[in-house]
Amino acid sequence: MNTIDRIRDLCANNSTSIKALEKELGFSNGSLAKAATIKADRLQKIAEHFHVSVEYLLTGEAQNVNSYHLNEETAKTAQEIYEKDSILFDVYRSVDKDRLIEYAKKLQELRKLEERE
Repeated sequence: MNTIDRIRDLCANNSTSIKALEKELGFSNGSLAKAATIKADRLQKIAEHFHVSVEYLLTGEAQNVNSYHLNEETAKTAQEIYEKDSILFDVYRSVDKDRLIEYAKKLQELRKLEERE
């Protein structure tokens, strides 16, 4: 599997297409699908978009990165949420930080309303 195949695979796993990825990242139409090579700055943008390393895009090998979590309970909760329904992770991947914060505030408001009932 080569770099473009890994990018196609990431697109498929994230319910998107190469064309949609190109548009979202500001690349010209067909620039990835037709490219013999992909420039480093574009690889970096793609890696950041899919939360993978550039090394993974190039080699298929995951970079040895320490996982981050506040504590074991947080890690366990995150894994349970991901396994049961990954909607929160999907939202996290698809919106900017400011919008994500606004969503979290709305969830807090809903929780407070439910607590009053």
